[in-house]
Amino acid sequence: MWFYIKVLILAFLWTNIDAGSRWREEKSKCPSVRSSKSFDFQQILGSWYVIKYYASSEESEIYRCMRTDFHLSPNDVEISMNFTFSFMDDPDNEQLYGNITWRIPDLRRPSHWVHSEDTYEGVYNTYVLDIDVNGDKSWVLLLHCAEKSGTARYLSSFIMGRRSTLPVNVIAYLQDKLPRYDIDLQYLFQMQQNQCTPTQTPLFFQTDKTSKTNKHPLKHPSH
Repeated sequence: MWFYIKVLILAFLWTNIDAGSRWREEKSKCPSVRSSKSFDFQQILGSWYVIKYYASSEESEIYRCMRTDFHLSPNDVEISMNFTFSFMDDPDNEQLYGNITWRIPDLRRPSHWVHSEDTYEGVYNTYVLDIDVNGDKSWVLLLHCAEKSGTARYLSSFIMGRRSTLPVNVIAYLQDKLPRYDIDLQYLFQMQQNQCTPTQTPLFFQTDKTSKTNKHPLKHPSH
């Protein structure tokens, strides 16, 4: 079944984390981020493959075939991302859809984006940490962080490429930038980008098939 999921809050699966998990020290504040100073909106527009991903709520691979497509509003004050993905445990490889829109709080700093809405007290910050400006514009590194009173902060990151693979040295270069933001590279997972075509097209809008994970990569669990 092909269906569309409208997403207005960016989180990469913010789930409850018990005391026995790896996050024994629950930090509530986002780290100080040095985003790219040479970023230009035109560099990120268009389609990307997610090559590697990290989410502070995940200790195993859940997603596959995640791809993104960025668009800029006519007045350059908002940037939107459409995305597709599948669950690892789905034998039908059902493709899911979603999107998110950020505002650009300061056009002099285009590498920092913010998403917020009235129904949620937290604010999601997204940063372009680095982007290929000297080569063929083939890769980009994003960091997302959310704060909410009374709970631990949420961190996630994407390494993305214009093609489904990136050279080993490029991945190593980008990975090395993440530990300073408290990202554990042990949980930076490879995103499978092979065999991404659904195995069947169901005849109905509803189906009894469910994912054992029952999670969504850009959905806050309270919504």
